[in-house]
Amino acid sequence: MKIAVLGGTGLIGSQVVRILQARGHEAVPLSPSNGVDLLTGDGLDAGLKGADVVLNLTNSPTFDEASTDFFQTTMDNLLAAAAREHVGHAVVLSIVGVDRVPDLAYYRAKTLQEKLLEAGGVPYSIVRATQFYEFVDAVLSWTSDGDTVRLPGTPVQPMASADVAKAVAEVAVGTPLRGVRNVAGPEVFRLDELGRVALAAKGDPRTVVVDPTAGLFGAVPGDVLIAPPGAVLATTTYREWLTR
Repeated sequence: MKIAVLGGTGLIGSQVVRILQARGHEAVPLSPSNGVDLLTGDGLDAGLKGADVVLNLTNSPTFDEASTDFFQTTMDNLLAAAAREHVGHAVVLSIVGVDRVPDLAYYRAKTLQEKLLEAGGVPYSIVRATQFYEFVDAVLSWTSDGDTVRLPGTPVQPMASADVAKAVAEVAVGTPLRGVRNVAGPEVFRLDELGRVALAAKGDPRTVVVDPTAGLFGAVPGDVLIAPPGAVLATTTYREWLTR
């Protein structure tokens, strides 16, 4: 099976390419570095030629209102090229609970991306994943001030990017879901608790203070970032990931 992987050199994409190639598939990473630009459409038809499946693992460079234009343009380009090249399956990576956080511009933009895919005419699958372990340090940096890190008590159920990549690869080689598969980590944390675990693992002396309004996740209501019923749960715990 030939699988075109847009964003195939990124954190998730590079792992997906390795998994698919190890299973004997022709997984082709596509990015501006090899002449395929999803935002402009340059090289897209050539990149999708002969592909059975296309994976869109690209992401907006910003998390503000500009992300809406990014996802609108890139999905328009992707769906048009996939139709011209008769690609039989389009897969997008999204976020658990993405359609339940209307106060966040980035989440609204990702919801738009899903809706465009659903209406695009190409058989599709959406993989919604929870937050990645790899991004915990970035989350801490957003609200760090000297010796203090401010974090809301938002419940989260993060997972390793390697487990996200496995889930995406599995969906890519299957029959189009024409719907959503949710994947999540094995443990639920309050975000402030996760921050304390991360700092302790590094011997970082900063103190975590609970602030319901702090950072991106301060706008997330209730437990919308937790795996819904029927989600596929990965097995790698956060502490196991830290020891690796």
